[in-house]
Amino acid sequence: MKQDIFQAISDPTRRAILTLIAIQALTPNAMAEKFDMTRQAVSKHIKVLQECELIKPEQSGREIYYHFNAKKMQEFDNWLAQFRQNWEIQFNQLDDLLSTIKEQKK
Repeated sequence: MKQDIFQAISDPTRRAILTLIAIQALTPNAMAEKFDMTRQAVSKHIKVLQECELIKPEQSGREIYYHFNAKKMQEFDNWLAQFRQNWEIQFNQLDDLLSTIKEQKK
């Protein structure tokens, strides 16, 4: 079963893994060293992120390096953009209302 991207990024450990590999591709062992959990627990998080296509594996000799998939995150950001525009409009309207109220109190 393919994981949901929202479920994947809702976990703080998975967000931390994404942050780490956005800077530099890492092996599962290198990732596990950054967390207070077993290699197996980190592997479960990696599996979820990989199923959502947020990270991509690349074999290099005997090691597998995981890379951040910026393209998938861009798709997610594009989806959020429709809401971001609406939030900005609402925040601007609220800001205008608060300014008006503040001026009326003077």
